[in-house]
Amino acid sequence: MQVRTRIQELRKQGKITQEELADALGVTRQTIISLENGKYNASLQLAYKIARFFDKTIEEVFLFEEEETVCG
Repeated sequence: MQVRTRIQELRKQGKITQEELADALGVTRQTIISLENGKYNASLQLAYKIARFFDKTIEEVFLFEEEETVCG
């Protein structure tokens, strides 16, 4: 399963820096960068904090994509 996020989009809409978001969530700026670049999947607790920060549901922030499987 692939997970994409809308963190960068939502952050830019709100004119929030990576540093400001990191401080509000109690994580490092590097964590925000990794989340935005798809190199890190948030824990459920962090996903919840991010969604609450943006007043969204987890599903509105994190987009889950099923990988297609080839049946033979």
